[in-house]
This record gives sequence, C-alpha cells and structure tokens, in this order.
Amino acid sequence: MTDPFVPPEEATAADAIAAIGEELAIFDDWMERYQYIIELGRKLPAFPDAWADDDHRVPGCQSRVWMEMVERDGKCYFAGASDAAIVSGLVAMLLRVYSGRNAAEIAATDPAFLKDLGLIEALSTNRGNGIAAMARRIRGAVTRQAPPA
Repeated sequence: MTDPFVPPEEATAADAIAAIGEELAIFDDWMERYQYIIELGRKLPAFPDAWADDDHRVPGCQSRVWMEMVERDGKCYFAGASDAAIVSGLVAMLLRVYSGRNAAEIAATDPAFLKDLGLIEALSTNRGNGIAAMARRIRGAVTRQAPPA
C-alpha cells in the first residue's frame, strides 16, 4: 500500500498558499478553477477504506469527508478523502498547506487564506462551512497532539 499521508510540495505553509494562489490566478473564470480543484483531488494519495468511518469523519461537512493524522519526526502529516469531487480538491488544497509541517507552523497558519484566495465566496455556503470545519479539524488535531510548552 502506498503512503496515504500527503508530503509537502513547498518548503513552508506560506509558500504553499502563494503557489495555490498563483495557480488559481492562471484561470479566467471559476468553472476553470473548479476543474483545476477537482484535478487536485484526483491526485490525492489513496485513503484506506478502513478509515472511511465515523471516527475519521469530519463533522460539519455536507459531503462525507474523512481525515487522519500521523506525527513523524516532529511534523504532522495528514491524509484525507471525500465522496465529492470538488470537496476532494479542497481537501487536497488544505493538505498541501498543512501536511508535513510542525505544530507551531500549523497553528500559526490561519485558514483565512481560503477567504483571501476567494475560495469561500466562490463556494456554496455549505461547502464554505465544510472547508472551515476541515481546517478546524486539522488545527485541532495538532493542538491536541502538541506537547505543552
């Protein structure tokens, strides 16, 4: 089985946000951006079927979304999946930003970047709420995992 956890593509979360912004800016309209986001979701590593359960489900998402985290060498890696194509792409974007980072960087990376990139406004209210719930899940998992300072 291949590793379901997403490795970082960029050196930092800020670099990942900037890269996503540049990639989205290439497209002239939201239909093209949606297609790009769907393609990102198709490139996610395979999520183990055994994790597609209530323990891994992200509450607050209209579509079904599952996530898992593992800590390796002081960094948090995330795996994720959804039963909806566009939502899988949004999962991929979040994991690109947050996976493979240490707890401090994850905690310091405000999910407001989703609004700054225009993603929240371009999504339905339910999807906007769902992506916010996914970001909370990621940041909450790290908060629970982080050792006290």
